[in-house]
Amino acid sequence: MSALMKVGAVIITMGNRPDELRALLDSVAKQDGDRVEVVVVGNGSPVPDVPEGVRTIELPENLGIPGGRNVGIEAFGPSGRDVDILLFLDDDGLLAHHDTAELCRQAFAADPKLGIVSFRIADPDSGVTQRRHVPRLRASDPMRSSRVTTFLGGANAVRTQVFAEVGGLPDEFFYAHEETDLAWRALDAGWMIDYRSDMVLFHPTTAPSRHAVYHRMVARNRVWLARRNLPAPLVPVYLGVWMLLTLLRRPSRPALRAWFGGFREGWTTSCGPRRPMKWRTVWRLTRLGRPPVI
Repeated sequence: MSALMKVGAVIITMGNRPDELRALLDSVAKQDGDRVEVVVVGNGSPVPDVPEGVRTIELPENLGIPGGRNVGIEAFGPSGRDVDILLFLDDDGLLAHHDTAELCRQAFAADPKLGIVSFRIADPDSGVTQRRHVPRLRASDPMRSSRVTTFLGGANAVRTQVFAEVGGLPDEFFYAHEETDLAWRALDAGWMIDYRSDMVLFHPTTAPSRHAVYHRMVARNRVWLARRNLPAPLVPVYLGVWMLLTLLRRPSRPALRAWFGGFREGWTTSCGPRRPMKWRTVWRLTRLGRPPVI
């Protein structure tokens, strides 16, 4: 059955990493099995030169990470239906092995309820996986594969049937927490998510706070995430826990000011449609090791 599954890939770029993008595309082209069809989306910028056969889309403005990826999904037909699996890869990443696409085919073929696979991200020089790149609370052993409750946005594979059932990424988030929003909706619809340590994307070690909008968007989108997806009694609990964790991390005064500004923005602006998850989904998240209060 895995041989019948078609795989595509969506890569968004700002056009400022042409060498890294070319290396990534070469690593996708070297994947075992049938050819992976690739779409590169220029998110408000021209797309650098790409190999023949790679499709490109140049957007007139930056739609943000989820918006750009949604355009890439639709390039494969409504909800990506022209393929069975879509890989989402950061443009400065690199598939470490030639069998990643084939491992995805095998994983999705073997488990009909598997909706999303999160890859392991490793630094290309040291091989180290940052703790924040292991999508579970017990993150001390990145080499342990497991069921999880969220996934890494720039290193994953999604069964396109998931998009058909629950919709795409939330455009309005622009940056931060869009993966968890999709993950919670997928889990609520009965899909499962796996973290696979044997599917590796090489990516340079970075800090998320390098983005100027990081603290504001993280806080705003955290509020939106809760307002959109959680049963009403859990919304204040979830946000209260994250406020406490933020304070315990002792961010700088400017960072804290930006965070509280984003937190306020999350309450005073539209978060999009509200579809609270079922209480049985709350219990499922809890059994998987991450109740939706943290």
